[in-house]
Amino acid sequence: MAKNKVVTYTKDCYDELMHKVSWPTWSELQGSAIVVSIASLIIAIMVFAMDEVFRNVLIQFYKLF
Repeated sequence: MAKNKVVTYTKDCYDELMHKVSWPTWSELQGSAIVVSIASLIIAIMVFAMDEVFRNVLIQFYKLF
């Protein structure tokens, strides 16, 4: 009985992926990849800048003692 449910589930998943899911086009994927890459770069630069600022603040703070 459990094997029959697994087979039905697998067939339903395949049917949904092949007939009901709208897959993006290659150009849409490229556009999304560019947006994600640029956003990741901006976030990485912001994190780096914050890290440098905090590092310098802490260096100055520790020099007081």
